[in-house]
Amino acid sequence: MDTHKCKTAGAVVLGMHDAIVSLIGLIAGLTFANTSRAIIVLTAIIASVAAGLSMAASNYLAEKTVNNPHALRAGVITGLTYLTTCAFLILPFLVIPNTIKAMIGSFIVVVLIILGCNACICYTCQKKFWIPALEMLIVCTMVSIIAFFIGEGAKYFLGVAI
Repeated sequence: MDTHKCKTAGAVVLGMHDAIVSLIGLIAGLTFANTSRAIIVLTAIIASVAAGLSMAASNYLAEKTVNNPHALRAGVITGLTYLTTCAFLILPFLVIPNTIKAMIGSFIVVVLIILGCNACICYTCQKKFWIPALEMLIVCTMVSIIAFFIGEGAKYFLGVAI
């Protein structure tokens, strides 16, 4: 087992998981608010770039704090993974005209990304596949559901209707 590659896997998981949770929440909220496909794509791209840069900088600074000599690499990997994941999540909205079907496509992409990421990590770090994959699916799902209900609650209590 190559521990350097396994540490790199942590930066990948950080970028991938954060991208999934934050962008799927945004996409679902905009889709359920009956927002146009163009607005969903534009908003998702803007949010993805801003958050991807933030994730890269945050992971770099966090790794630098613990004196990781590969802090810059970790930050770049996290940021690039975030942006790549977001690109795959936005893709269904670029090719599927119906926003509900595109959102379903994004959910399918999420599952494929999580399974693919776990397969690579299991191969690289010689770990088992199903338990970490299911754990990641459950964590992503639970955080996304909680974020959705927080958004619905905020919309209700703030009296916002889009």
